[in-house]
Amino acid sequence: MTLPNQLTILRILLTPVFVLLFIGERLVLKQVSVLVFAVAALTDWYDGWVARKTGNVTKWGVFLDPLADKILTSAAFIAFAWLGMVEWWMVWVIVARDISITLLRSFSELRGCTLHTNYSAKVKTFAQMVFIYGVLLAVVFKNSVAEFSPIINVILNKNVLYYSMFVVTILTLGTGLQYLIENFKIVHSFFRSVSGRTESE
Repeated sequence: MTLPNQLTILRILLTPVFVLLFIGERLVLKQVSVLVFAVAALTDWYDGWVARKTGNVTKWGVFLDPLADKILTSAAFIAFAWLGMVEWWMVWVIVARDISITLLRSFSELRGCTLHTNYSAKVKTFAQMVFIYGVLLAVVFKNSVAEFSPIINVILNKNVLYYSMFVVTILTLGTGLQYLIENFKIVHSFFRSVSGRTESE
């Protein structure tokens, strides 16, 4: 197994570790969880950089790498919902959209079909990460840094969390629908080829 793929597997393995630490009651566990999340996120950048530099891009990596990213971010949203910080229905909308679109894109690329990724999808990813890191850092430093208490209190305010998560959810769902519309012909032909191959087998 190549180094980039090993890093991708590591990212997946670190995900449940992050969740268990973050939902723990002790503050020190939550602090460690942020470090685990940051390391896991860093492997995403590093494995991509290694793969491009060495030209060692495999079909397995093409499929698994983006899926590992979505597993990590989805886990963060699930952890927030578990602690009652965000609504479960919003989490399930985001998780269902992100993982389904990622699987569709990965399978399509494995079959030689490159799907168009629009700019709004990148904005969605940026918004998700800002929300996740904002909440993680606010929780960790809630009772530690007095100078930032007003900002932290705003971030963790129930209404602010609700409407921020609502915006992220709508943005995520909207970009998913836009993605399917813009790539309708490719997606349609992909499913036709898959169903045709299944019938022939």
